[in-house]
This record gives sequence, structure tokens and C-alpha cells, in this order.
Amino acid sequence: MGVIRTVRGDIDARELGLTNPHEHLLTAPPASAPEPDFRMDSEAAAIAELTSFALAGGRAVVEMSPRDYGRNPQGLRRISEASGVHVVCATGWHKDKFCRPWVAERSVEDLADQMIGEIVEGIDDSGVRAGIIKVGSSLDVITPAERKVFQAAARAQRATGVAISTHTEAGSMGLEQVDLLRSEGVAPEKIVVGHVDRRMDLAYHRVLLAMGVTISYDQIGKEKYEPDSKRIAFILELVGEGFGDQILLASDLARRSNWPSYGGWGGPGLTYIPWRFVPWLVASGLDAALVEAMLVRTPARVLQIAG
Repeated sequence: MGVIRTVRGDIDARELGLTNPHEHLLTAPPASAPEPDFRMDSEAAAIAELTSFALAGGRAVVEMSPRDYGRNPQGLRRISEASGVHVVCATGWHKDKFCRPWVAERSVEDLADQMIGEIVEGIDDSGVRAGIIKVGSSLDVITPAERKVFQAAARAQRATGVAISTHTEAGSMGLEQVDLLRSEGVAPEKIVVGHVDRRMDLAYHRVLLAMGVTISYDQIGKEKYEPDSKRIAFILELVGEGFGDQILLASDLARRSNWPSYGGWGGPGLTYIPWRFVPWLVASGLDAALVEAMLVRTPARVLQIAG
């Protein structure tokens, strides 16, 4: 195996362990996301939440907040050091609502060069290097600004080997995202299509998986969208069809109210998947080795790059 690029440096991919591949730990969203609930800026809360995650067996988290969503690389390194949990930081940009002011007047080449620099050399003067590329699209459309980011991300991926993880708005445009990235030369095994469980259509998920990409069931614990019982039924069906090594599990807890560590009753928190969802999967008949694939082996495969 190769290495995983974390905020504390590169580690052997075999060291990664149980991984949550799509979360938000420290964010300061722009004015276009005005709800105070989205401002997750407490390092103390993040350390407490990561420490609980570690007690539940968690070893790594992929932090998917890019520059236009208030990324804090130095803060990520501090909370990783304090908790002992590996954290992977993202380069790239979010959907049009956030990225357009940052990318509209820039060329694809310029954007790609910045992503490559953040992966290879580091983010600004933080000393932290990015280990994944974030891209996003809007509801039922890939806008011109978003298309530019996808094209730049493809160039950065080919240059560095780092995987691309996508935001799909309410699960839409996954097929179009994959087609665009593949047309730009990205190998499907380095593409993660996010938020597919916002669109609980089994045929849609099958088509994505047949394209060779990895899909992310990353709204786990958010019953307001779909019940977890339905997610489990879908996972069992897809595993039975041979797609067990192309599925990732996360919760995308991007609000203060999702975390007990912010002092309220809180939502599911980072312990929900290892302590509640995984036992539910096993009790529903999923072999423990396949659960390990989703939580350990597949994240390591997706995230690893040449050392």
C-alpha cells in the first residue's frame, strides 16, 4: 500500500484504521450560509468529539471543508494532535453558492495549480498538506463555475494521485459528475460520489457502482432525510450484488446541533456509526469482514497515494 496524507504528515495506509470519510470538524462558512448552527469553530468541542470517536474505535476522519467553506488547516492539525485521531484535509472548492466568487475569474490551469500546490507543498504557510480534493455541484445542474472546478480537480488528481470526493446536492448529478471527471482522465477508482443516500434510488446507486466509482452513504443518522433502516436495506442489497468494497459510511455532521460536544442535547455525533449503526448492520446480517471493508479497507484504498 501507499501513504495517506494527513494534517500531521504522511502515514502508511495500513495505519489508517476505522475511518469516517466525510465530516466537518472546524468550519467558518461565509455569509451565504448565515445560520449560526453551521459555524463549527470550537477546537475544544472538536477535540471532545474526536476523543469520543477514538473511544468508539475511530482512528481517522476526512474533513471536507474546502477554502470557500472556512477551512482551518492549522486548527485541524491542533485537534488531531490533541485527540490522536488522524485528520485528512481537503483542497478544492464547494458548490456554486460558495465557490463562484473564488473561481469565476480564474482559469482552469490556475485553479489546478493551486490544488496541486496545496497537496504537494502545503496550504498557504500552515505546513499542512491536503490529502483529498473536494468538488461540488448544485441541484440538478453543474454550473459553469462548478464545471471549471471539476476540470481543474481532474488535472490536480492526475498530477498527484489524490482522490476526488464530490458533493451532490440532494444526491443529484452523480452520473454527470462521473462522466465529466472520466472525460478529463480521472480513473473511476479515485472518484467518490457523495450524498447518494439523499436520493434513495437503488437503480441509480447500481449504475454509479457499475461505473467503477465509490459511493458515499454519508447522511447516516439523519432521519429527517431517510430512515437508517432504509440505508441498511440498500447496503445489504448492494453488498449482495458484489459492490461491498465500493461503499463508504459517514454522517456529514456539518451543524453544531449534530454534536453532543457543543453542549446541547446534540445529534448523533461521531460515535453514532461505530457504536450504533455498525452493530445494527451486523445484526441485520452483514458479515463483520464486509463492515471492516467499508470502514477500514475502502477508505485506505481511496485515500492512498504513492509514497
